[in-house]
Amino acid sequence: MNASQAGTQQGVTARQAWALIGLLAAAALVWLFLAVWPEGLVSWMGPKKTFVNAIFNGVTVAGLYFLVASGFTLVFGLMRNVNLAHGSLYLLGAYIGYSAANWTGYWLIGIAAGMLSMAIVGVLLQYFVFRKLEGDDLRQTLVTIGISIVAADLMLAVWGGNTYQFSVPEWLDGAISTPIITAIKSNGDAVYMKYPFYRLMVFVAAVVIGIGLWLILNRTRVGMMIQAGVDDRNMLAASGVNVQLVFAVVFAIGAGLAGFAGVVGGSVLSVAPGEDVRYLLASLVVVIVGGMGSVTGAAVGALLVGLAEQIGLVYFPTYGVVLTFIIMVIVLAIRPQGLMGAAR
Repeated sequence: MNASQAGTQQGVTARQAWALIGLLAAAALVWLFLAVWPEGLVSWMGPKKTFVNAIFNGVTVAGLYFLVASGFTLVFGLMRNVNLAHGSLYLLGAYIGYSAANWTGYWLIGIAAGMLSMAIVGVLLQYFVFRKLEGDDLRQTLVTIGISIVAADLMLAVWGGNTYQFSVPEWLDGAISTPIITAIKSNGDAVYMKYPFYRLMVFVAAVVIGIGLWLILNRTRVGMMIQAGVDDRNMLAASGVNVQLVFAVVFAIGAGLAGFAGVVGGSVLSVAPGEDVRYLLASLVVVIVGGMGSVTGAAVGALLVGLAEQIGLVYFPTYGVVLTFIIMVIVLAIRPQGLMGAAR
């Protein structure tokens, strides 16, 4: 047996070991969800409902983070344009969507207004800012920080410092019963967990949008043009493609997703000053952990960040916020390009 064969066998063994660990972890998680917890486990981890709620909240918040970060990964991760005003697009889209929904009385009109208005803003940013600062990362960073500061002051002047909450339609409101048993009554009846229907729909929307983005980037001519333009825009332009138009479309999609996430997120949580910084920071961490330019990586990163944040709030309330950055440090130490990112 030569060295290469030994290395191959060792690699297969390592993959099998990781697969076994993954299966055991999945089996343990399924047991935690479906089984009735013994008293010892309840005394150690608290009520089962608390744990399951933390997991559900982590997954649904991950869906929201993915909606914001998916647009960010298109602009920052794929096109290498540093847009630190992305959080402002989220908050501005939320404010515009709230105003439109409040004025018309239709929540869906608010979603359309937030998404379309931010898509237009994204095109304007690409045309007036990033086209003129192409390849200059430092100036892009400074200019977009300035734009975010100005935007924050303008939003504060127009909408004030109040906290706004969307009213979701009746068909999205309420809670649904899940097959997860959280307790057994004294008469032997099982108590099943209920969870807000709208939060589950946020996660479903994130999955649908994620699959759509992946298909567009990897299975369509437009996606091939986008990736070709990033790698060699001169060659793409020489083939007759309007590169600037392609990039404007990418900015419109990325900013539109931020506006869409603003309305959706405002319906889950609230709309208030400071949310722009929160979601910009979350998007940065998600893209760094998942890998720049990877939609799949953004999904994985959002899931890790969402779960860490919500589990930390329940079990480590004082240090919960640190878990997110611990994950980022570990990923950067082991795989600097991110979990799903390609080395460049």
